[in-house]
Amino acid sequence: MSRVGAVIVAIAVLAAVVGPLLVPFDPAVQELALRLEGPSMVHWFGLDELGRDILARVLAGARISLLVGVVVVSTSGAIGVCLGAVAGYYGGAVDEVISRAIDILMAFPGLLLAIALVAVLGPSLTNVVFALALIGWVGYARLVRGQVLRAREFEFVQAARALGAATPRILVHHIIPTALPAVTVQATLGLGGAILAEAALSFLGLGVQPPTPSWGTMLNGGRLHLLDAPHLTIFPGLAIALLVLGFNFLGDGLRDALDPVTKQETGRA
Repeated sequence: MSRVGAVIVAIAVLAAVVGPLLVPFDPAVQELALRLEGPSMVHWFGLDELGRDILARVLAGARISLLVGVVVVSTSGAIGVCLGAVAGYYGGAVDEVISRAIDILMAFPGLLLAIALVAVLGPSLTNVVFALALIGWVGYARLVRGQVLRAREFEFVQAARALGAATPRILVHHIIPTALPAVTVQATLGLGGAILAEAALSFLGLGVQPPTPSWGTMLNGGRLHLLDAPHLTIFPGLAIALLVLGFNFLGDGLRDALDPVTKQETGRA
């Protein structure tokens, strides 16, 4: 299944990068005389309520979704790794403050907190990325903190400390690399979550604003035509489902590959 996930993700990335250049239709051009036309040999995915080519808009929306996923995961991962490493290494009051901040943020449902933040800041793609990154670092911080608590007792870390190595060097060169496999798995799964959250916020009108193509806004526009033109929601819905599923499959495969306990159990089987 991890190979299936990797293939889905690779196809999505390739489609987002090259697809809009190959489709002969502009995602913003309207053909009102042909609005709500179903899939055909000319328009493979049909036209939406304003006569815009759905295939072109799905491919353009893939760029938005992947961009949001990469930026959110990169930002939240960097923040979470830094705070989790500091909390786990220093302990004491520093660990207490960071851990309580994590507990407070985890007490709120992530999507509801993101909705509240975007509602206060205003609907835009930048605010969506900011809100998702602000609540997304918590998982990385908890994960890295646990890894650091274990790694700081390793003999090579104690040897580096005894030789007088500075704390930043110990963290960067000796401790944080031990947590990178777990962080990689978390980031892969987080990409799917970020894409799904962006689509949900855009569906509610708090994310990407029209006429910019987004899978969430396409679903919102097509919900009024579920009976007479279901292709308006079928294709962006399938795009979201397949891409999130692909990242989940890929993340599960990486977790199995990077977990030594799983490897040993598989070898014994």
